[in-house]
Amino acid sequence: MKVLVPVKRVIDAYVSIRVKADQTGVETANVKMSMNPFCEIAVEEAVRMKEAGTVSEIVVVSVGPANVQETMRTAMAMGADRGIHINTDEEIQPLVMAKLLKAVVEKEQPGLVLTGKQAIDGENNQTGQMLAALLEWPQGTFASKIVLEGGSATVTREIDGGLETLKLKMPCVVTTDLRLNEPRYAALPNIMKAKKKPLDSVTPADLGVTVEQKIKTLKVTEPPKRKAGIKVANVEELVSKLKNEAKVI
Repeated sequence: MKVLVPVKRVIDAYVSIRVKADQTGVETANVKMSMNPFCEIAVEEAVRMKEAGTVSEIVVVSVGPANVQETMRTAMAMGADRGIHINTDEEIQPLVMAKLLKAVVEKEQPGLVLTGKQAIDGENNQTGQMLAALLEWPQGTFASKIVLEGGSATVTREIDGGLETLKLKMPCVVTTDLRLNEPRYAALPNIMKAKKKPLDSVTPADLGVTVEQKIKTLKVTEPPKRKAGIKVANVEELVSKLKNEAKVI
């Protein structure tokens, strides 16, 4: 069975984000970039499935300019077999991303699409659900455990107040949560081998998809700085300040 794993290049999770001076977005120039953490989890799970013998091929796909190929090579060093780069400099919003992935799915015919639940830059948590809707496939979101058996996927997902277990008929779309696994580090020999793995490049037009912006970002600002705390001498003073200054009681 073939697994398709979308991956996204984002600002590294450990980098302090800075807003641009004109407030049109966040600063990305000369900033360390990495694979989206949830995408790493999806790649790791696909590799574990292949190691267990339930998956025969892992195809990673990413959308963006030429430099996203570095992220795709990282996924290949982790164990993916080949990649499909959708080359565009345009901003890709969730619905367009889902349409691009749908076109790739129709071409590749995977048995499973395994994607991170969200990207840490946009925090939209929409692409997996939209893709499932466009394909009319079953979906399991926020997966903390996935078991493939007999043409179906049993997905344990995290919900408010506990866990929910679903059995999905394949092909299906599954989005990964943090507790699914801990991604491996790519070993140096695998990094070198990844440079020789096949990586095809196409454009949105090749896939019959028009890139259009449904949402416009008007302004990006940093959160307000927290005021310094103060010490009070006793409970009476605390109650007085909460009542008269903070006005919360």
